[in-house]
Amino acid sequence: MSGSAREVIVPSGGARLMGPYSPGIRVGDMLFASGSTGMDPDAGSLVEGGVGEETRQALANLSKVLEAGGSSLARVVKTTVFMTNLQEYATMNEVYGEVFATDPPARSTVQVAALPGGASVEIEAIAWVGGG
Repeated sequence: MSGSAREVIVPSGGARLMGPYSPGIRVGDMLFASGSTGMDPDAGSLVEGGVGEETRQALANLSKVLEAGGSSLARVVKTTVFMTNLQEYATMNEVYGEVFATDPPARSTVQVAALPGGASVEIEAIAWVGGG
């Protein structure tokens, strides 16, 4: 891929899009992944079990986008976590910490009034794609 070309990333078997956006955009060695929720791509609905299970599924969905763009969760440099209830922060943080156990990326977490599809959590990421 040339250094400044813009490539749309759409993983096969990914969660259904809920609007006019791309799951990911790769430019050079950087991949910008749209927010992923706890939507089960097979069922087409949110996973059951609350914010912990939604976080786990959101990260799995995010991983599919990253891998389709030539990256991985291990190469994430920044995430933003959107939550509808920060009182559930500890639960989200526990699952997030399992996935990003070593040298976690920079992160912001914000509370929002609502998320698409009734989700409790949504996670977006910026990842590095280069070699090494």
